[in-house]
Amino acid sequence: MERSDSQDHFAAARFIKEIGRGRKGSRSLSRTDARDLYAAMLERRISDLELGGILLAMRIKGESTEEIAGFLDAAEASFEPLAAPPGTAAPVIIPSYNGSRQIANLTPLLALLLAREGIPVLMHGVTSDPGRVTTAEILHELGMPPLQHAADVATAFASGRPAFMAIEHLAPRMAGLLALRRILGVRSSTHTLVKILQPFAGPALRLTSYTHPEYFQMLTEYFTTLAPAERGDAFLMRGTEGETVANPRRAQQIEWFHAGRCSVLVERQEPVDEWPPLPEATDAVSTARWIAQALAGEQPVPVPIADQVTHCARVARGLRGC
Repeated sequence: MERSDSQDHFAAARFIKEIGRGRKGSRSLSRTDARDLYAAMLERRISDLELGGILLAMRIKGESTEEIAGFLDAAEASFEPLAAPPGTAAPVIIPSYNGSRQIANLTPLLALLLAREGIPVLMHGVTSDPGRVTTAEILHELGMPPLQHAADVATAFASGRPAFMAIEHLAPRMAGLLALRRILGVRSSTHTLVKILQPFAGPALRLTSYTHPEYFQMLTEYFTTLAPAERGDAFLMRGTEGETVANPRRAQQIEWFHAGRCSVLVERQEPVDEWPPLPEATDAVSTARWIAQALAGEQPVPVPIADQVTHCARVARGLRGC
């Protein structure tokens, strides 16, 4: 990450004093202070020592809803928003930062099925992750390399194809903070922020996921009290190995957030005796081959994913009044 020399150094000590006293002694920042602090982090107007202290303090304390809202305000102001695509449906945003280890990563199948329904789909995430199979790797095998520019995304939408952008090209300053995990060895607030990012100028449907109950509670509060209604809707579910695609073996519960209200869109499915046919191997080549077969009707699309497509398409069209 390059440090900005064109702006004054940001005095972070008073913020560290508030958040750095441990889980019991620390206090949360206001939305405004959180926004200012995260903007300084993105712009590298603080020292590496201060940055490390902030990241670890937040990791120990945990983010409040106000802090996440302020951080996201700064994050979305740090890059040029994408133009809202024309048409009868708002875009669906699918973050993909986890990939898969145990079962095939079917996030590309979800995106391609939505695109087939005429829904513009933006996937964003990392291109590689040691020990995991990423969405970008599977898309590459399907002949869909990552896109680097907003114009490329618009072209993909116009052609009826989903688009994937690496976080380095979508929000490069956020990518710099995300990459610090390799140095610190732990996740940071940015890992939460990229999963709720709304990079479009107009409303969109965000597919979001959580892995721990405290994040479910915090994100529920954010989407019902602090998320601007004009930014669109959100679906929230427990991730499938962290991904926002429905588990092909049994559906997770999905909450739908619309205009500050939360409703259960999909009920959690009970365990089943037989699993649907899935790829025998989870590597990118095998998964891409199976997805191509499913798109051609040679493999059955798992019911939870088919249902997810239906719900996403309905809400995306509803956001455009269609």
